[in-house]
This record gives sequence, C-alpha cells and structure tokens, in this order.
Amino acid sequence: MAIRTFKPTSPGRRGGSCIIFDSITSTTRNKKLSKGKSATGGRNSTGRRTSNHRGGGHKRTLRTIDFYRNKFDVPATVATIEYDPNRSANIALLHYHDGEKRYIVAPVGLKPGMKIVASKTSVDAEIGVAMPLSAMPVGTVVHNIELTPGNGAQFVRSAGAQARLMSREGKYATIELPSGELRKVLVTCMATVGQVGNTEHSNIKYGKAGRKRWLGVRPSSRGMAMNPVAHPMGGGEGRSKSGAIPQSKTGVLAKGGKTRNKNKPSTQLIIRKRK
Repeated sequence: MAIRTFKPTSPGRRGGSCIIFDSITSTTRNKKLSKGKSATGGRNSTGRRTSNHRGGGHKRTLRTIDFYRNKFDVPATVATIEYDPNRSANIALLHYHDGEKRYIVAPVGLKPGMKIVASKTSVDAEIGVAMPLSAMPVGTVVHNIELTPGNGAQFVRSAGAQARLMSREGKYATIELPSGELRKVLVTCMATVGQVGNTEHSNIKYGKAGRKRWLGVRPSSRGMAMNPVAHPMGGGEGRSKSGAIPQSKTGVLAKGGKTRNKNKPSTQLIIRKRK
C-alpha cells in the first residue's frame, strides 16, 4: 500500500493523507461472518461514562476474526483481502477445502489464490501459516501470538506489527516484541508466520479534526486548561501544573511514571523490558 497526499485546496487537505487501498480485492463483506455493533459512547451497562472522548463516529459492522487458528491440517485458499473498520490491519477471507469460511488478519504478501494451513506439527514456514512456537524455525518473524494455549492470539495484531522467535529452551520460547521487550512464551502457544499487513498505517496524517470524529473520537481539553476541581493539573495563574506531576484526570502518571502492577505473575517471564 502507498500513501496518497492531496492538493492543498483547504487547510485540512494540505496536512492530510490517506492510504491507497490497492491491495483490497473486495468491498463486500461476508454476511455470515458479520454482526452488528452497538455504539457505547464510552458508557458502561449502567450508563456511566467510563472512557473519555468517545462518541459519534461512523456506524460499523463487526467481522468475526479467527484468532484461534484451530482448524488443523485443513488447507485453505485465500479468497479476498478486505478492509475492516474495527482494526488497523486488513483481513483475509479463507475458503477451507471442507467448505467452511473464516476471516484472519492479513499479513504482508498474502494474496488471493494463495494456499495456507494451520497445523500442530512442523510445516513450511510460509506467510499466513499458523503453528505452535515449538514447530517454528528460530528467527521466524511472527504475529498473532497466544499468551495462553487455546485462548487465541492476544498480541502483535495491529497493522505493521511483527515479533521474532529468538530462541527456545525447555517449555518456553523467547519472543522479541515490537516494543523491544524480550519475553518468554510457552512453546505450545500458536503464532502465525509473517508481519501484519497495512504497514503504512502509522504514516497517515488525518489533517483535520473531522476525520477523528468519523472514527468516534470526540474533542479533548488539556488538563492544565481546566479548573482544579476538574483535573489534578488544573488551576493556577498562567500555564501552571499546580505543583502536580504530569498525570491524567484519574491520577494515572504520564511521562515515564511506572503504572504496571509489580505483582503480576507474568512479570517474571519478562527478560528485557520494552525500550
């Protein structure tokens, strides 16, 4: 995919850019693998706002994505590459040889007509092939990695993301994540070969506030511009942090403050913290 810029016919056009969807082969979604999605506006089931700056935006339809890849040893043919409004990556529709259809996250280089498979044993490490970390060659670039066997892929799922299988020792494999973190993962966890597609997504410039509103993002005010009753960094004469260290409205630290729970069981599996 390539980035498209516009002629500066307006301030928004001058600073904006978008992706040319040249790899998208179908604009029609599979209805049996889709369902409606209700807008929450950042509210929970009782109507209280639990997430700020959310609301509005374009109506979306959820696509059911197969993050489990548990249809083992049944070959599948890539039918289409499609856009998914619910994630930064594109998705691919698979037609299995037994007649079933499933969506997966589309890696770089996956094209219609290609054949892929998911297996519990070692197979050729080709793009889109899913297998346990124990069956992959060391040094393989992977995505859609499980943290717990059978729970489905939980990380390295966004556009352009990739991890690398660094080594294996005993029941653990060492994975280098996109953040630079080195982490141990059980070798029985599934992963998919390749890098997540739509790699240019991070280079998009929205150009105007309206494009964020289309995505359901509402305006946000700076904490320093608020009154003391509304934000820990509010109040004061001029631009003043009011003596408080940089933090969010609810007191979550910003600019390097540690917020991770030290008592997490998975902390002992981290070899090197993220950069």
